[in-house]
Amino acid sequence: MTRNEINKIIKDAEIFFSESKFMLPPWGYWGLNDWQENDMSESDIFSHQLGWDITDFGSGDFNSEGLVLFTIRNGALDHKDKPYAEKIMIVCENQITPFHFHWKKTEDIINRGGGNLIIRLYGSTNNGKFSDESIVVMTDGVKRTVSPGGDVVLTPGESICLETGMYHSFWAEEGKGRVLVGEVSVVSDDERDNRFYKELLRFPDIIEDVEPYRLLTSDYKQILAKS
Repeated sequence: MTRNEINKIIKDAEIFFSESKFMLPPWGYWGLNDWQENDMSESDIFSHQLGWDITDFGSGDFNSEGLVLFTIRNGALDHKDKPYAEKIMIVCENQITPFHFHWKKTEDIINRGGGNLIIRLYGSTNNGKFSDESIVVMTDGVKRTVSPGGDVVLTPGESICLETGMYHSFWAEEGKGRVLVGEVSVVSDDERDNRFYKELLRFPDIIEDVEPYRLLTSDYKQILAKS
């Protein structure tokens, strides 16, 4: 992805957040100069990877396969502080997040508003393949049995609990508009806890053609190195 493309995606995301009456923490709106003028090296922002995360999963086509995420809060992997995490995401119509599961993370995925979120589910086998068995999930506290490759549609206000080892892929239903999606989970480790069904890049390579409008979590190490 180019930095210019990422900048445009973030600007559009900020408009959608504002229209949805969802506000980010103040530093979520900082530009490069703000980060350089404020020493946040000892904060949880850097150490817990809070902030903007834009990915096309290495597809080269963000609109077809991509995701906007912002990590609002996250604990340390040793769980010595907070044992939980929260993210906000934007999912567009027919924009797919590829099949993956988490080794350690249990999460609730919540439709916070907008259109309908479609989640396709499979269990997993010991060798990481799709299971041919049905799985039981909880949707807003109610047990639900889903066939292999079955879809769960979350309308605004609905949620689903995804346990470890559950393959899931999701997108916004065509014709219903994009979706503001919340995630509440145990501590999140996006560098090591994702098992994608097909090999891909969780964090895309970035072509630096312009200055960043907002920093991504993957930019923090470079900023710290220069400080």
